[in-house]
Amino acid sequence: QVQLAESGGGLGQPGGSLRLACAASGTITGINAMGWYRQPPGKQRELVVLSTNGGSTNYADSVKGRFTISRDNAKNTLYLEMNSLKAEDTGVYYCNYKRRGPDYWGQGIQVTVSS
Repeated sequence: QVQLAESGGGLGQPGGSLRLACAASGTITGINAMGWYRQPPGKQRELVVLSTNGGSTNYADSVKGRFTISRDNAKNTLYLEMNSLKAEDTGVYYCNYKRRGPDYWGQGIQVTVSS
């Protein structure tokens, strides 16, 4: 069983930056991809970025060139660096680990981009 805990959200300025972190704990085996999703207000959850163990990383078109996923294996932590923030980046951000069975999800963290 894996537990995921996001941190680093909050209020960001348009054009500014925020960094989200996702700390994983528990028995972390059989994970074949990690990523971030978000749910804008009144909309469905959507993929932000997914990085596979095979080395491929796919970003949503809306965040390409602005967001960067990275991970620190020693700390079992996944990061999402968000730059050039826009109002439409507002939403609840979820950390996601994929495996052969059901996905693991964090509890979600609010990101609000507003001046």
